[in-house]
Amino acid sequence: MRACAIVPTYDNPRTVRGVVENIRARDLEVLVVDDGSGPDGRTACEQIAAHGLATVVHLKQNSGKGAACKAGFAKARQLGYTHALQIDADGQHDVDQIPTFLDAARKNPEALILAYPVYDETAPRARKFARWLTDFWVAIEVGSRKKIRDAMIGFRVYPLAALERLPEIGNRMEFDIEVAVLLVRSGVDTINLPIKVRYLNKEEGGISHFRPLRDNLRFAWMHSKLCTIGCMRWTKRKLWPFGRRTQTT
Repeated sequence: MRACAIVPTYDNPRTVRGVVENIRARDLEVLVVDDGSGPDGRTACEQIAAHGLATVVHLKQNSGKGAACKAGFAKARQLGYTHALQIDADGQHDVDQIPTFLDAARKNPEALILAYPVYDETAPRARKFARWLTDFWVAIEVGSRKKIRDAMIGFRVYPLAALERLPEIGNRMEFDIEVAVLLVRSGVDTINLPIKVRYLNKEEGGISHFRPLRDNLRFAWMHSKLCTIGCMRWTKRKLWPFGRRTQTT
């Protein structure tokens, strides 16, 4: 197994470098994908590259988290990596858990290693409800509440080969949810591990790009699509044998 970290970032000038340095301190190479950040965010990424802390890929315009992750996966495969640890650039995730997740990937190289959040008092109540609602639909889409304990968190280890077999996935906030569901449906096993999550305030550089109306509409469309496809697959499996003729000799 040859692993790297992929850090998608859009306007996280105050936190992205700290995240990269913390990853590097745990002996892991880093790919930063700058998703069309503004001047401050772009400068922060350029400085990371200039100091040799990470390989930086710049997208010409803001295309969404999913697009940034997919660009990172493509670059990782090009550089010969087999696995990628995805981690957000906002400093919310406990980087001390990186070795635990990589160790799980080494022992289970074909599995998707997913984090599920352990919140502290900084977690907004609305976020917790949104995650509960998403997890409810995801459990229906994959047929179990145990396969994916949290579909929204941006901390996970992907086997890159499994990603190449998937159909087209959304480019924005829905990416984390959709890719996890599609990997499970494709037969990829999952391992769920806890991770501490702390929401940074504005003074600490915390920033959210979540747009409630736009992104919730995207989620609704994605869940509708996944549920519809899932129902069609189930119906085909159940009814297909009745449409076949049994030949006897």
